Amino acid sequence: MRIMVSYNPSEVEPKWQKKWEEEGAYTADLKKAKDPYLSMVMFPYPSGDKLHVGHWYNFGPADCFSRFMRMNGKDVFSPIGFDAFGLPAENYAIKTGIHPTESIETNTQTMTEQLKRIGCMYDWSKTVNTSKPEYYQWTQWLFLQMFKNDLAYRKDAMVNYCPDCQTVLANEQVWDGKCERCENDVVQKTMQQWFWKITDFADRLLDGLDSIDWPKKTKVMQRNWIARKEGIDIDYEVESCSEVITCFTTRPDTNFGATFIVLAPEHPFVTKIVNGELSSSNQDEVVKYVKESSSKTELQRQ
Repeated sequence: MRIMVSYNPSEVEPKWQKKWEEEGAYTADLKKAKDPYLSMVMFPYPSGDKLHVGHWYNFGPADCFSRFMRMNGKDVFSPIGFDAFGLPAENYAIKTGIHPTESIETNTQTMTEQLKRIGCMYDWSKTVNTSKPEYYQWTQWLFLQMFKNDLAYRKDAMVNYCPDCQTVLANEQVWDGKCERCENDVVQKTMQQWFWKITDFADRLLDGLDSIDWPKKTKVMQRNWIARKEGIDIDYEVESCSEVITCFTTRPDTNFGATFIVLAPEHPFVTKIVNGELSSSNQDEVVKYVKESSSKTELQRQ
């Protein structure tokens, strides 16, 4: 005999999700954990008023893996929070006319309800919000320690900049030279920024990759990102002017066989040609090339 049982998710799921929350089913005791395991996803940022399917596309597989590790005896800690600080939240406030303090609070409440309905095994007792002083005080503290130890410095550098969103974009946020958010053209812009002196730790970072359990592909990406190179700077004098162009090379032994050097469109020497401070028989072509390059990402240039 077959018994047909209907499944009504709007009744069944809230019932059990409430029970899980009341009993603290996913609350991790970090002090008593015998076999701790951290499973963390990238926190969503509330510059939108709700989650979208892309969030679940990321969170679903990670949650499945967290449950798998728990079934294998691990004391799993799966935290969640909101990356709620910075220009994305500010741009949302400008767009809607709602102050960031109010919009972030409202949006995080909406996203929290959505995430709980999804049923992921997040430990809600340890949620963080990066726009709260109790969180970003530690970001400020960390920066001050780096600055005091001469490991933080400022310099001008090129960024992907969206004039419409008035924000800097990562390479993966630029699609065919356009902003993924507003689809307007992205330009290369020189901005003063803060940097960490990670080059001081390049050897330790590279050597440490040998002892961590990461996929080979990820390790290769990290090594390429650290990009340690050893070489020297060579100064080249320029005919008919007092300028000197410094070029880094890992092969100084090939110097006397070099026939030309290549300058980036943003190089100070090129800027002087564009501005007419230095004469050049190819000034029009240089100006055109610099303009075209400004709409390309670093990856596209390479």
